[in-house]
Amino acid sequence: PQADKEGHEIDQGIFLRAVLSSPLAGRHLLDTMLRPTPRAVRLLPEFIRTGIVEMEAVRIERHNGVARLTMCRDDRLNAEDDQQVDDMETAVDLALLDPAVHAGLLRGGEMSHPRYRGRRVFSAGINLKNLSSGDISLVDFLLRRELGYIHKLIRGILVDQPGRWHSPHIEKPWVAAVDGFAIGGGAQLLLVFDHVLASADAFLSLPAAKEGIIPGVANFRLSRFTGPRLSRQIILEGRRIRASEPDARILVDEVVEPDGMDDAIERALARLDGEAVIANRRMLNLAEEPPEAFRAYMAEFALQQALRIYGEDVIQKVGRFGARLT
Repeated sequence: PQADKEGHEIDQGIFLRAVLSSPLAGRHLLDTMLRPTPRAVRLLPEFIRTGIVEMEAVRIERHNGVARLTMCRDDRLNAEDDQQVDDMETAVDLALLDPAVHAGLLRGGEMSHPRYRGRRVFSAGINLKNLSSGDISLVDFLLRRELGYIHKLIRGILVDQPGRWHSPHIEKPWVAAVDGFAIGGGAQLLLVFDHVLASADAFLSLPAAKEGIIPGVANFRLSRFTGPRLSRQIILEGRRIRASEPDARILVDEVVEPDGMDDAIERALARLDGEAVIANRRMLNLAEEPPEAFRAYMAEFALQQALRIYGEDVIQKVGRFGARLT
């Protein structure tokens, strides 16, 4: 259990802050984390041949040139854990490596959870029960998530391709579709997508500060969309943004009636199928999130998040949450 750990992850946070703070070592680590995972490389021939790979937490299917990623932890509202991070990174790698894919889509699947049975849900964020039980790790979850698949959604994957002189990265545009809610890590994800749709009955929230932890890289990215006042309301005060309110249009591109989501998704994907889309998204991402600024943020995040997951307030809160679920 988290409450019984000796705190070695704080030592890891100290070490990784130093690594990421170094212009040489930090850049090397960021580049290394953009490499395709061995698991994705192993599964790539199957995906190219069949167009489908099913994993425990994510299903990826290629259809009409689009890699359609469906989060399918139907019993836990797509709450994130180490398995979800591993499967998401594998799916993102496959989408980027497959030459037949020109864009990616992320959506939540239908739930078997009693409260939302038969309804699509995007994500409930970090699995607090797993955090309480000590199964959310600093390196394999909290840092790998940010430096791995989420960073790959922005920068693409780093590959060695002889003769590819213009860029060592393979990147593609991404669309996210929010049904139900995007809580915590789910809302964090939306900040890196090129186009975001939300069902009119959906909501977004970042309750990490109330839980006692840091909401990933949202502190770095959110105010770019909302400005400083609204970002503080969302992060520090836990304000929930409903898709039906005007402020939601700052965070999502389209608000769609639930029965119109499928058609709206296809229209959004079609709009991103242009020859100049990749070059322009690369320049936008470079301007909006310079790699050196991201590296500096992640250096401090490595330590501060390590300290927070051992905070007495966090241990008590997630312990009470875990107790309610057992």
